[in-house]
Amino acid sequence: MLVIGTANRKKGMELKELLRPVGVETRTLADFSDRREVVEDGDSFAANACLKAAGYARLLGQWVLADDSGLAVDALDEGPGIFSARFAGENAGDEDNNRLLLERLADVPLERRGARFVCHAALADPSGAIRGQAEAACRGRIIFAPRGKQGFGYDPLFEIVEYHRTFAELGQRVKAALSHRSRAIGRLIPQLMSLADASEI
Repeated sequence: MLVIGTANRKKGMELKELLRPVGVETRTLADFSDRREVVEDGDSFAANACLKAAGYARLLGQWVLADDSGLAVDALDEGPGIFSARFAGENAGDEDNNRLLLERLADVPLERRGARFVCHAALADPSGAIRGQAEAACRGRIIFAPRGKQGFGYDPLFEIVEYHRTFAELGQRVKAALSHRSRAIGRLIPQLMSLADASEI
């Protein structure tokens, strides 16, 4: 069994679908009532992903795959970066974060609103040892107002330039082919398959 290190329902569903080719049973943190929060105090996406994977693996005694993802905006010196989920404050929701992002970019013209989504995925065994890692990014730009009803987080503001559509407009199937998360998991899957073939997972 492989535990996906998130209690976010939408992210959990997305990752479960991406991990389907591995052929192992997957659960999320939402399936465990006795879990505690792992502190993410790393200074990079990689550090936070490893902290989450190792921490939850030790707490649950299970294999855990965790990711840390975020938005790096050119005009904000790569911010909000690792603070993407709490950009507008510790208890901020998606709308709060999106509103603040638009405020910070209010005077920035379209040609300078380049951005990239980054995802680092890490896999830990039940002892907390990191057994696999992968990172990937997806390039786009931040538009001036939300568009689309699908997705979550900054998806309604993140436009894939070649498609002239935001992640929230493209839908899950297209996003699964293009996104930073799908690319990172795609790079991690050979490592997962090798461990599954060896009956370690």
